[in-house]
Amino acid sequence: MIPPILYFIIFKYIPMGGAIIAFKDYNIIQGVFGSDWAGLKHFEAFFRNPVAWDLIKNTLYLSLYQMAVTFPLPIILALALNEIRHGIFKRTVQMFTYAPYFISTVIIVSMIIIMLSPRSGIINDMLLFLGFESSNFLSQADAFRSVYVWSDAWQQTGYAAIIYLAALAGVDKQQYEAAKVDGASRIQRILNVDIPGIMPAIVIIMILSVGSLMSIGFEKVYLLQNPLNLSTSEILQTYVYKMGIINASFSFSAAVGLFNSIINLILIMIVNLIARRVTGTGLW
Repeated sequence: MIPPILYFIIFKYIPMGGAIIAFKDYNIIQGVFGSDWAGLKHFEAFFRNPVAWDLIKNTLYLSLYQMAVTFPLPIILALALNEIRHGIFKRTVQMFTYAPYFISTVIIVSMIIIMLSPRSGIINDMLLFLGFESSNFLSQADAFRSVYVWSDAWQQTGYAAIIYLAALAGVDKQQYEAAKVDGASRIQRILNVDIPGIMPAIVIIMILSVGSLMSIGFEKVYLLQNPLNLSTSEILQTYVYKMGIINASFSFSAAVGLFNSIINLILIMIVNLIARRVTGTGLW
């Protein structure tokens, strides 16, 4: 257990001390502890900024949309794979659904841009073939969220289903036999045996998903972002990067990032409390 413990201490807990710059006017020459205190100045500056609420709204909308799509799909895929008895077909489906997860984000974004190209993209070719007009999806602010979420679902669903398949492997086989004796159909066995059997895993994954609701992936959003879709694609993570790295406003960006983390902490505590009271299962 030493390597993972050291990993969390070095890369997770020790860097938390750097959050102090959110309450200072950080200066590289003076350092973290030598810089002057600023109190809540940077937090107040963020909330007075007209774009603050648009950033929060965009982050929440994109995160909720992503969770609504990507949370149930791995469960459905795992339940479907669990019902397949043909070994070769099952392994083939698993290979094709797992493979996208191991493709880097940069390659995925390049594929998305090529496929959605208004001139030579396969998606627009299909639309033209069906009698519709071609469209530049990445230049439309309204289409950005759907492009991001559904491409993410394609990339993540197969790999995310692994934990549910492992949970299904632990379901008591005698329950299946009893359900068959009682005349239960496949759908009834799924609803009354499989889903209750994996419910603890579902609850834990749901809590973790809600806990990272405001921490949607930065890389893919940033790479798909352009001036035409900025009204919906600008989220807290990309804003922190632009303010902190590009504009060198380290204290301001640290304040925004800390606010984001506090919201995630509150969400995970609330959802964990509700889950424990409703299902008896939680993270703690």
